[in-house]
Amino acid sequence: MKIIIEDIGPDDEEEIIIRCREVDETIMRFVNRLKIKKEKLAVRQGEKIMQIEPGDVYYFEAVDNKVFLYLDKNVYETRLKLYELERRFAGTDFFRVSKSVILNLVKVENFYPAFNGRFEALMKNGERIIISRQYVPLLKNKLGL
Repeated sequence: MKIIIEDIGPDDEEEIIIRCREVDETIMRFVNRLKIKKEKLAVRQGEKIMQIEPGDVYYFEAVDNKVFLYLDKNVYETRLKLYELERRFAGTDFFRVSKSVILNLVKVENFYPAFNGRFEALMKNGERIIISRQYVPLLKNKLGL
């Protein structure tokens, strides 16, 4: 694989050209990661409204008809529904692990088997997330197991 990087002028538009024999899952994952890097999520914390990068999110959780984003140390609220987030981040490292949680697989330290066919994800910030047994086969497939 050959990689070429060219400097451009301040008025030129940035572009990425991918030349390949076949568009496979690896290429699509790469493209989706690039798209996410440019995107921001509008979130709330109390009365404050701010924008964060999706890559900083550890997981999204729906609680009482509200959706929260959990970062390393902070929690924010978004007006987006869980199904909207799942659709928006399809093909990325975000993965639905239960009816109420979408997990960022990049932020997972380890996976452990739990009771009744469930799994548990130990996040890099020390939190533990239960993966429902109906999502375990999909997770194994996504991880290539």
